[in-house]
Amino acid sequence: KAKTDLPVMYRYETFAKNNSLYNTPPTFSIYMVSLVLKWLEDQGGVEAIHKQNQAKAALIYDEIDHSNGFYRGHAEKDSRSLMNITFRLPSDELEQQFVREATDQGLVGLKGHRSVGGLRASIYNAMPNEGCKALAAFMKDFMKQNR
Repeated sequence: KAKTDLPVMYRYETFAKNNSLYNTPPTFSIYMVSLVLKWLEDQGGVEAIHKQNQAKAALIYDEIDHSNGFYRGHAEKDSRSLMNITFRLPSDELEQQFVREATDQGLVGLKGHRSVGGLRASIYNAMPNEGCKALAAFMKDFMKQNR
């Protein structure tokens, strides 16, 4: 006999009485996850993506670390994210100028979170290495022009 003290979603009886349709599975979400997992597999798997993400993040963190304080990262080096790189510039005005000029060059979405401010480069798995190279080059040029 099946247990009856289980949550309704875990009871066999629930699905038996409803022709296995008690809860419609999120089919589109499941489909999207399958596409992402296939893409990850095509890229060489989780280890390969991790190495790619480390290399992409290093391009940007190197600019921050070698800027002599012009760019200031929020996180300590041992706690840095490979996905969201947050940093500040010497002034709010320079940060606004950075966002404007970056946008003019096709580098978008760099404005930081509204509660924290600063800048944030989101370089998730699908962000190509070329995008990170372009941002790093822009950062280098921007610093030279505005130091």
